[in-house]
Amino acid sequence: MDTKTPSLYGAYEGIFHIGAAVSTRTIRREGEFIASHYNSLTAENQMKFEEIHPEESSYDFDAADEIMKFAEKNGMAVRGHALVWHNQTPDWVFEEADGTPASRERVLERLHSHAHAVMSRYRGRIHAWDVVNEAIEEKTEAYLRETKWLTTVGEDYLEQAFRIAHAADPSAQLFYNDYNETDPIKRDKIYRLVRSLLEVGAPVHGMGMQGHWNLHGPSIDEIREAIERYASLGVRLHITELDVSAFDFEDRRSDLLAPTDEMQEMLTQRYDDIFRLFREYRNFIDSVTFWGAADNHTWLDGFPVRGRLNWPLPFDRELKPKPAFWRIVE
Repeated sequence: MDTKTPSLYGAYEGIFHIGAAVSTRTIRREGEFIASHYNSLTAENQMKFEEIHPEESSYDFDAADEIMKFAEKNGMAVRGHALVWHNQTPDWVFEEADGTPASRERVLERLHSHAHAVMSRYRGRIHAWDVVNEAIEEKTEAYLRETKWLTTVGEDYLEQAFRIAHAADPSAQLFYNDYNETDPIKRDKIYRLVRSLLEVGAPVHGMGMQGHWNLHGPSIDEIREAIERYASLGVRLHITELDVSAFDFEDRRSDLLAPTDEMQEMLTQRYDDIFRLFREYRNFIDSVTFWGAADNHTWLDGFPVRGRLNWPLPFDRELKPKPAFWRIVE
């Protein structure tokens, strides 16, 4: 174990939790490293609907239980991710046995059974849940994304999801979670959504700002404006999936095998600016979670350009701290 490098979460003791997205594979291979730098975990995939509840009559908690056991052994908080999402939800949730669309009542009944089975199992152990993930439409003028949840249940599926989740675990903080949350048009749609849920008394306790950003944007002013806009609703803020891609989304280069010196310098400055901003809003932000523990396991390898490498986190592929790490802990 590296005893010379300070703990990342230790540098933010009393300010906010520092988390990482993990899998059973990463905690088995790099558990000591993860436990030394993070005091909060999110299951990257292994608590999602299709992973835990692949068939209506069967649950598989093995992976989720292993992650929970690791977290509790190391005194780490856990964020649950995610109950309702348009991806990674099995088709059976929305269909009858003959393949026809299930009724609103049937889909809500299935969500109720799923939420109560999962959240009751970890009641009092998972302190926060992303209840609904990515429900806002961003490519058209439409308000809500067209999903099977929307078409089978109706526009109040979000309200119903939060009420069901709260009944399943009244002690858990419940979050709406989304990406591109700093884009002014999408930001205002998200604000409208969370405000509307609060107005009807839905138990929404927090806003999850995913934070899938890059070296060039969004600007610090745009991030600041989003933080202030969401905080004005009186909900808690979590940064839930932070990483800083080396590439703009439109950048389709695929030939780099390592970051350039310029990229490394830009990443260092970017994380410095971002964490200065987070510390400024520490009264509103409770948790900052990186989407991955180090560059050796990042969803951005191969996305959106197949086969392309990326280097978005404060630790490199050998789990060594980058200059960006030192700027964050300073």
